[in-house]
Amino acid sequence: MLATLRLMNFRCYPALRWEIPPEGAVLLGNNAQGKTSLMEAICLALTLHSPRTTRMEPLVAHGCSGFGISLDTDLGTRRMTWEARKLSLHIDGMPCRDYADFLAEAPPVVWLSNGDISLVNGTAEERRKYLDFLGSQWHPHYRAALLAYRKALKARNMLLRNPRRTRAALQSYAAVMATHGELLIQLRNQLLRLLQPHITHLHMQISGQAEQVDLQYAPSTELDLMSALEASTGDDERTGHTTVGPHRDDFHLHIAGAAAATFASEGQQRTLSTALLLAQSGMLREETGFPPIIFIDDIFGELDPNRRRALLDTLPADGQIFITTTHLSWLRDTAIPLPTHKISAGRIQ
Repeated sequence: MLATLRLMNFRCYPALRWEIPPEGAVLLGNNAQGKTSLMEAICLALTLHSPRTTRMEPLVAHGCSGFGISLDTDLGTRRMTWEARKLSLHIDGMPCRDYADFLAEAPPVVWLSNGDISLVNGTAEERRKYLDFLGSQWHPHYRAALLAYRKALKARNMLLRNPRRTRAALQSYAAVMATHGELLIQLRNQLLRLLQPHITHLHMQISGQAEQVDLQYAPSTELDLMSALEASTGDDERTGHTTVGPHRDDFHLHIAGAAAATFASEGQQRTLSTALLLAQSGMLREETGFPPIIFIDDIFGELDPNRRRALLDTLPADGQIFITTTHLSWLRDTAIPLPTHKISAGRIQ
């Protein structure tokens, strides 16, 4: 359970202390007032991941050199600071040895936003981000394999653009990539199998249609990863980057046997993307034992009344839920048992 959030020079917040309601909150206000930034700060303090940027620099308030976040939970106080391009992590005042140490006691997080339809009709990169964000919270080896694979991939790509490269050097990086990449592929396949029943159930609840939803991992090669990297070396040298591996993989979604990206309507795609994101909640709860913290960023205005009501009905009753919105007219006759906090110019009313 999250209790108190403190911010220093984070986005539009020069300083903030917020006593978080135990059930969560509706954050109400116009655009660009700081609603999403509040949820982003909490997400960052729990996962070391921002759903809005991969860099720390945009998180710093204008004219400042760094930022700080402190989050009190029933498992302790989590503190992170970023100053002089260095990230410092503490739990209950004690420095963490590494990222894994900081993430070990964090509750899982689910983030839904109005751009999530791209999980269905967007690029493979969007779906890989989904798997990596979820996988890093699910399995202790997932994040380690992902970081090690990315590090070796970056080094191999740099070497591919070096005119003095040797095949032996390329092969050595390929071996490291293959070791961590094969584990990553195995974990992604397992992750999709765990998600499958949750997505099918939620899709039926939200859409009201008893249609089977299928997830299928789509690797960039049918060969084992080391053989594929060796076979693609010539092409990689010509293009200057690695053309096969988990960084090029995808997964496909089907509704009643038809490709959702091609044959589903926009409403069906939006329903499927919502089910895909909410499926994380049930799966993470089963795997970690914690009810996830759920962030819903301005999506209710995009849903028709039936889907909106169905989505509200699927939200867990025992977790903290945070919802941003610019207005409450979409509620109509539906009540949300959450306190409403108005956000204006980086201040909570």
